[in-house]
Amino acid sequence: MMPEVHDNPNPWVAEHIRRFEETGGRPRPGVNDLLLTTRGRKTGELRRTALVYGRDGDRYVLAASNRGANHHPAWYLNLLADPYVTVQVGTETFTARARPAAEAERPHLWRLIVSAMPQYAAYQERTTREIPVVLLERV
Repeated sequence: MMPEVHDNPNPWVAEHIRRFEETGGRPRPGVNDLLLTTRGRKTGELRRTALVYGRDGDRYVLAASNRGANHHPAWYLNLLADPYVTVQVGTETFTARARPAAEAERPHLWRLIVSAMPQYAAYQERTTREIPVVLLERV
C-alpha cells in the first residue's frame, strides 16, 4: 500500500500540481517544472509541491524562495531534516538526495536558477534572508 501524499495547501500550488499531472509534467510550456515530495519534519507525512528547476549537469537546481517571504518554505525545512526526496520531472519519478548549495557553489547556481526564473532576483530583493539554493542528485 502506497503512503498518502499531501499536496501543498496553497491553492495556487495545488492547482499547479493538478495541471502538472494532467499534462504529463508540462503545465507551463517553456518552463521547467518538477514535483518535489519531502517527508514532513514534524508529522512524518509525505508532502508534495511544484517548483521551477534549473540544471547543472545531472543535478537539478532549486531556489527556496517562498516568493520572497522572510521565512524558508516548509519543503526546504523538511529536506534539511530528511534529505531523501522523491522528484517527478515530466512523467519520470526518481529518488534524490537534496542538499543546500555550498557557499562556494552558490553564486554560479544562483545565476543559473535566476536565468530559469527571473522573478527569483526580485524575491531576493524582497527579503532579508539569503534564499537558499538546493541541489538534487539522483541516488
